Amino acid sequence: MSTVDDLRHMSDALRQAQRGRYTTQPNPRVGCVLVKDGVVVGAGYHARAGGPHAEIVALKQAGHRAFGATAYVTLEPCAHHGRTPPCANELVIAGIKRVVAATEDANPLVAGKGFAILRAAGIAVEVGLLGDEARALNTGFLRRINGGLPWVRLKMAASLDGRTAMANGESQWITGPDARRDVQKWRAMSSAIITGLGTVKQDNPALTVRPEDWSEWHYGDVVQPWRVVLDAAFQTPPTARLFATPGRVIVAGVQSALERQAALKDAGAEVWVLPVTRAGRVDLKALLKKLAAEGANEVLVEAGATVAGAFAQANLVDEFILYQAPVVLGSSARPLLEWPLQSIRDQRKFVITDTRMVGADLRLVLRPK
Repeated sequence: MSTVDDLRHMSDALRQAQRGRYTTQPNPRVGCVLVKDGVVVGAGYHARAGGPHAEIVALKQAGHRAFGATAYVTLEPCAHHGRTPPCANELVIAGIKRVVAATEDANPLVAGKGFAILRAAGIAVEVGLLGDEARALNTGFLRRINGGLPWVRLKMAASLDGRTAMANGESQWITGPDARRDVQKWRAMSSAIITGLGTVKQDNPALTVRPEDWSEWHYGDVVQPWRVVLDAAFQTPPTARLFATPGRVIVAGVQSALERQAALKDAGAEVWVLPVTRAGRVDLKALLKKLAAEGANEVLVEAGATVAGAFAQANLVDEFILYQAPVVLGSSARPLLEWPLQSIRDQRKFVITDTRMVGADLRLVLRPK
């Protein structure tokens, strides 16, 4: 049975895991704390794919003091040779006597096998302490491993009357600078940002995590997300700002348009030709599956009402991030989503999971009910 000390040390391990929130993709966020005779002798987190796992960082810090210690780890220690050796074996070699894990790893290369190695070596293993919190930290990784899709967030900024831009498309800026800085965290957590051709043409965004904001909240270098443009006919201008900043740019379309594809490739884009829907648009689920197959755990959609509405109508949004500014744009301004509903019975309901003020703006985090 878990003790108060177990709970405290696992909470510390989760705080360690959170330090890798912006850098670990496509790997899960994992933290580890080693405790001997009530004293923490080692702690660490997984910072980057290809780098040492949390257990290895903690073992290195502990040195010989790891012998006879208890390891608190937020995810089952790995049992396979990837870019690094199996952590379960390293815990055995170090002489760990007990392992408390928050949750089993969903990866079939690991699931249950890490625990089996530990138990075979005579190490006591306990699983489940703060498991919900550990899984919440890795919703994207678990979704990708279990279902082949990333965790999709739709970010929106709206006025009090639910409008996102004036009738002519003008939208900069509805929300204040604090809200725009807050968006940087959602971008940094994401493997990819999806936008539409209309947003590229209207706003010409870079869609990057701005380096000048990193020092406020990050540990180490932030991994820039892939930028993905939904563009059925490959009409994205090769001069767009997307191509002026380093990083992966993907233009996803459905038509052959070989000359336009060649121009985009010359500008530095990857061109993905995907299945087409009956409406002649990119198959969004096919896009998400391809992103997941390439290692995308979490995806952020930052787009206009058409693309946002398409994701919502297809039931592909797991979480809505809504920034609401204390302004009114009027009835002729553009709506939050293009989502035609005909009767009150068609309404869509949501559960608010978080609400807070960000500067002068209200931020709501919602999930479909």
